[in-house]
Amino acid sequence: MDFFPKPKTNEPDVPATSSRLALKFFLELVQVVAISLAIIIPVRYFLVQPFYVKGASMEPNFFDHEYLVIDELSYRFHQPQRGDIVVFHYPNDPKNYFIKRVIGLPGETIEIAEGQVKIYNDKYPNGIVLDEHVYLDDVYTAQTRRETLKANEYFVLGDNRPSSLDSRYFGPISDKVIVGRVWVRGWPLDRWKIFSSPTYNL
Repeated sequence: MDFFPKPKTNEPDVPATSSRLALKFFLELVQVVAISLAIIIPVRYFLVQPFYVKGASMEPNFFDHEYLVIDELSYRFHQPQRGDIVVFHYPNDPKNYFIKRVIGLPGETIEIAEGQVKIYNDKYPNGIVLDEHVYLDDVYTAQTRRETLKANEYFVLGDNRPSSLDSRYFGPISDKVIVGRVWVRGWPLDRWKIFSSPTYNL
């Protein structure tokens, strides 16, 4: 009796094919993750950053636990403007972040007296009362203080003046501690908003 070898077939090797498919899927997954990180990391650390509001110092414009998107890019091209809402490292404890509104600009003198904020600068050497009705229900500002700002300093105040720890107490802030400008309120959805600087009477 003759024995002949089993003829070869063209049927694929199933285990080998499964391994190749798994490897291909893994490599594609690594590619997707790498590309995503290449996009997300620069955006997260150099362009925008999420923050949430803690405390009542900016009410009624910002409430506790609202989520904000901070623009970290703009101030690389221009200086903060009056009325900008900024997030910065608290000068007395840099691990903590504060959110306040820019009121005084570099080189200006800020005077708080009799419930009013007065700005002295080249245009108004005799001073002018800052009109903040556009974002404050009660424009009365307690405390008495007069501060002349250096070339890199800003005077910041909370919108909820009676409940705000701000430049009235810890003084002006340096531009080096500013993280960025509040750009978007993303949460809650019914209060979603893009922010821009208000117009003043200056």
